[in-house]
Amino acid sequence: MATPLSATWQLAALKAEGCKVVEYKSWRTHNRNHKGAWGPVNGVMIHHTVTSGTALSVRLCYDGYSSLPGPLCHTVGAKDGTLYMVGNGRANHAGSGDDDVLRAVVDERDLPPDNEANTDGNRHFYGIELINLGDGKDPWPPEQVDAAARWAAALCRAHGWNERSVIGHLEWQPGKIDPRGFTMNTFRTRVKSLLSKPAGWQPSPPAPAPQETDMPHTLGRYDTKDRPLIPGKWTTLTIDGVDLIAGATAYQAMVQLTASVPEGATLQGRFYHSRPDGSRWDSGITERLGTAGHTFADFHNAGSVKPDEKVRFEAVYYPVDPADQKSITVTTSRARGLYWK
Repeated sequence: MATPLSATWQLAALKAEGCKVVEYKSWRTHNRNHKGAWGPVNGVMIHHTVTSGTALSVRLCYDGYSSLPGPLCHTVGAKDGTLYMVGNGRANHAGSGDDDVLRAVVDERDLPPDNEANTDGNRHFYGIELINLGDGKDPWPPEQVDAAARWAAALCRAHGWNERSVIGHLEWQPGKIDPRGFTMNTFRTRVKSLLSKPAGWQPSPPAPAPQETDMPHTLGRYDTKDRPLIPGKWTTLTIDGVDLIAGATAYQAMVQLTASVPEGATLQGRFYHSRPDGSRWDSGITERLGTAGHTFADFHNAGSVKPDEKVRFEAVYYPVDPADQKSITVTTSRARGLYWK
């Protein structure tokens, strides 16, 4: 937790880290401070622009557009490694995210899954937009990734933070995928390496760009079919298909259910790996209690899976009175997450 750096101190920190910086228009006074607080700051956030071309991307991030005025970040990272300063203060880049993630950033510990959007991120994070289409095909030049890591390291060094104060948009707000093309763990390792050396250190030869094999695939499914749950019977839920994930080696997944669970009754869920020989591996069971009205329950798991195994999800319902054998109905099911092949 810290007071935001002034424009002058930001420039000094970036230049000391070896960054090539361009001041764009009136960036020193360009902000959204009239719409909310700026600070205390707790970390830095990495994005990709979903655009191409330096001039267009920098202008867009400075001006924004009708539904989302600029600045859309504090810095824009070009393909050639040049950093364009477009904002100083509150910027429209992070949006609402998970308060549990913010607490983890403050504590500089492992991040929990982002499953809520209840906290103002524009107040707490510096943001950089890296020019990339985000389609998994647009390349990430080494100069661009190195400059982004130096930008993050410079701000962390200035505030006394370590690499765990650096997060991706996809780790903050549910449904986001950026940055796409490298993992944040790979990026944080690069920042950690920079912070272990004097400011401005230059590698020889230049550090390689993150490998394409680090790119995660996105899990995103939604199903509104009504599915009954019989008391005491585990039921595999099809969420736009029986298999949530197939052919992966590692994954992080969350299933969210909306169900008519009586208040005080129990809804349990677990993930399992289905194997070709008919056997299976079960994750731990997560239990949620029914609430008045509809119950909104979430279940999480992260693990590794063999290429010939399938990841599935099942749930079971237990009434308050065991003699009550009426079924309940799951009305919506949503699966989100990332997986690596």
